[in-house]
Amino acid sequence: MGDDNSQDAGLPKQPSRRALMLGAASASAIVSIKPALAQTAGSVLNCEIPVPDAGRAGSYIAADGSVVPAGTKDAFPPAGRAFKGEEVRQALNGANLPGTTYDQSRAYTNYIRRLQRGTSGFTCFASLQMPRG
Repeated sequence: MGDDNSQDAGLPKQPSRRALMLGAASASAIVSIKPALAQTAGSVLNCEIPVPDAGRAGSYIAADGSVVPAGTKDAFPPAGRAFKGEEVRQALNGANLPGTTYDQSRAYTNYIRRLQRGTSGFTCFASLQMPRG
């Protein structure tokens, strides 16, 4: 008797269940996305940017970041190793890249800023530009 009246009273059961299911799905998505973002942030800091890229190994880097022939006056020899994303992020904020002088670090960071799609290190540099939450 009372069961028929409660359903007729306009108490919606289906929308409440749907809302609960959507809420549970959203919470599940948030829990699984956060570790993925943390892992991505970690990999961005550990990615590497060679200066210059392997296709131009042996070339020098001018103060403006352009790649010039080896031995060019006032240009810097290639870096002895690739730089980690975290090192580049710090250098873009004013620090020197490890093992470089101020002028050499500025030239290398100018080179990194000029990286184009398809160049080794571009994806790492582009990832550093993305805001992290």
